[in-house]
Amino acid sequence: MWFVYVLLCDQKIFYTGITKDFVLRYKQHLNKGSFFTKKFSDLKMAYCECYKSKYKAALREKQIKGWSHEKKQMLVNGKLGYNTCTEFVKALLVDENLM
Repeated sequence: MWFVYVLLCDQKIFYTGITKDFVLRYKQHLNKGSFFTKKFSDLKMAYCECYKSKYKAALREKQIKGWSHEKKQMLVNGKLGYNTCTEFVKALLVDENLM
């Protein structure tokens, strides 16, 4: 399973990425292990989708990265549909004491 995720950085910037292991990748972000997100002090998981193939996840990541900030905010707010993967990943983070 592949995850396409959106992080909210310092309550103003969206970061979109893909990973096979979301919990590990989120820990890397929190520990400044990502070039883009290491400059931010506050990172929050905002949205996530699940895909069976890396190819489909990468296509979706590219699509979301091309969106405006406002459209990404609509996705995060559920105005472009609801995705249960976000709740699943948030539960994983709670279990790991990361939220």
